Amino acid sequence: MDMRVFVAGGTGVLGRRLVPQLVARGHQVTATTTSAAKLGLVEQLGAAAVVMNGLDAVSVGEAVAAARPDVIVHQMTGISMAHAGKPDLKHFDRWSVPTVRLRTEGTDHLMAAAEATGIAHFVAQGYANWNGIREGGWVKTEEDALDLHEGTAAYTAMAALRHVEDVVLKADGAVLRYGAFYGPGATDDQLVLVRKRQFPLVGDGTGYASWVHLDDAASATVLAVEQMARGVFNIVDDEPAPESEWLPWLAACAGAKPPMRVPKWLARLLAGDVVVTMMTEGRGFSNAKAKRELGWEPRYPSWRQGFEEGLS
Repeated sequence: MDMRVFVAGGTGVLGRRLVPQLVARGHQVTATTTSAAKLGLVEQLGAAAVVMNGLDAVSVGEAVAAARPDVIVHQMTGISMAHAGKPDLKHFDRWSVPTVRLRTEGTDHLMAAAEATGIAHFVAQGYANWNGIREGGWVKTEEDALDLHEGTAAYTAMAALRHVEDVVLKADGAVLRYGAFYGPGATDDQLVLVRKRQFPLVGDGTGYASWVHLDDAASATVLAVEQMARGVFNIVDDEPAPESEWLPWLAACAGAKPPMRVPKWLARLLAGDVVVTMMTEGRGFSNAKAKRELGWEPRYPSWRQGFEEGLS
């Protein structure tokens, strides 16, 4: 069934991989960008292009009404707007402001536009990297709560993720909790730090994380769109792993020296509490539900294969 799909955030790192997959499946795609300079890029991807400000209710309403989609896919983040896109985890609360606004105000604007135009389905970007609840086992399912990290610099960003899930699930939509992205353009800043040996192991590196290649995240999103999926899905690879495993492997694949190890007290001083929690207490995620209910099979079942192929 060919569908009219509205991708909000069509020029982000995932949008650039998602739009061509949707087009290849025969769907009519309208994709948004915040910059007129990127309209040509969207058209090269095979979609109709529109400039839209996700924080402006009128802009969102007009763009959605003109496209008349069957489904909205919310992939808007503000990462490229935050400190030129470079992560600043020590000041997580300040760095994440643009994305927080798009996940709160932006989500609300898109949901209002969907309701106003009678759109039947909504798919939104969530997050499932290291932010599972820090109790019990190291690998979490969709039945486990996300950790809000109250009292830390991560709280506003985590609360924004909760907001996305609350409003989208109330509207009977789907939230795809993506793992940490890697692939074209997704890990460039991390690789710079890894090659400079400025991305250390913290303590024993016991904190778990989940990864997903951009193309696999896109293919899962296509399935969620086509199947009118409802509920929450962890879109991660098959191998959640502690930092002590994935970081040395990433360094080796990047041709870098092994990462240095720093004690938790020093990492806290240099990088802040959020980084220490992430690297020593983070929880990864299971993809069993996405495989079972969406029929999704990642092309890169492990970051081991993906890092090696992408960086060798």
